[in-house]
Amino acid sequence: MKYIQDIDIKGKRVLCRFDLNVPLDENLHITDDRRIKAALPTINYALDEDAKVIIMSHLGRPKGQRVESLSLAPVAKRLSRHLGKDVILADDCVGDDVEKLIRDMEPRTVVMLENLRFYKEETANDPAFAKKLASYGDVYVDDAFGNAHRKHASNVGITKYAKVCCAGLLMKRELNYFGNALEDPLRPFVAIIGGSKISGKLEALANLIKKVDKMIIGGGMAYTFLKAMGYEVGTSLVEDNLLKTARRALHVAKKNGVKLYLPVDCVIAEERDPKAVTKIVPIQEIDPHWMGLDIGPATIALFREVISDAKTIMWNGPMGVFELDAFSMGTFSLVHAIAQSHALTIVGGGDTDVAVHRTGQSDYITYISTGGGASLELLEGKKLPAVEALHRCSKRMK
Repeated sequence: MKYIQDIDIKGKRVLCRFDLNVPLDENLHITDDRRIKAALPTINYALDEDAKVIIMSHLGRPKGQRVESLSLAPVAKRLSRHLGKDVILADDCVGDDVEKLIRDMEPRTVVMLENLRFYKEETANDPAFAKKLASYGDVYVDDAFGNAHRKHASNVGITKYAKVCCAGLLMKRELNYFGNALEDPLRPFVAIIGGSKISGKLEALANLIKKVDKMIIGGGMAYTFLKAMGYEVGTSLVEDNLLKTARRALHVAKKNGVKLYLPVDCVIAEERDPKAVTKIVPIQEIDPHWMGLDIGPATIALFREVISDAKTIMWNGPMGVFELDAFSMGTFSLVHAIAQSHALTIVGGGDTDVAVHRTGQSDYITYISTGGGASLELLEGKKLPAVEALHRCSKRMK
């Protein structure tokens, strides 16, 4: 697969697909611009080559309709600030006015197309829509790792019509970190899997059990495993239809010599409420009418010990309902433990990313992925549709 440094982009129209799907508050102010910052290396590289940079992205889920509150205007404004130069926002992402705007571009200028998802053709991977987008650039660059697990017009369909295809610098970093960790990790290799449900991470668990030396399971999904082992878990979140699957995972771990760790104590409450009365109990003493909402102090100590000699740590999913202060200690303690380790540390996107940044420990993590869904599919051992499309395009270019 080609990367942007492998392509001659000097003075050319470089059409870049980024994932600039940032959170906005009720006043349409950006509350977290990390995805915008992640796009800067590729944009600056193109500008240094005197390229004309055309940016594509989506924002939210307008479902094929023009929704003004989901305009990319705040994103263009914030990007302008980071670049120190104007980013021109087009009124649309296709049409005569867009074509004229691109045609009149000077070298080292930046144009951002309006939200791709204002058109249902984007998520439908419509060929005509993809072909129109492809016509705007001499070189197509996909740097939207967070969207790489989707088959959309701007990241899969477009590669059939683009003259030249390549991946950007963010995509390169993401694929390198996950690829090296999964294929040739420094050992001991520890995977930490949390979050609410096994069903969403079942394939990741199955794939990682074959690769890691140790596996920690926390969060809501731990209670399905604990129930499968015969423990009373009260009203904790449990997927009863996956109890057999959990037992099979325990068996596979043992068969492969993988040390698998589950909580030994937990923080329980009668309901998921910030004002609820809480107790810390051993796993064997969960009240039938209460639910587990965080790991307890003994578990925190255990998990710290498990990762103390790790050389590679991969973490996806919180240890509890960390959004509520009463149930945040487990997740935040694990963030600090991982940050203080001497391992190569890779954190998946989504809630885990939020937890790391809330503790202020992001500078001590080796790599934080920008894509929760895409990183999870890599953990599952799957190939990402957008990456496969770039591979096919690179073969066609030879």
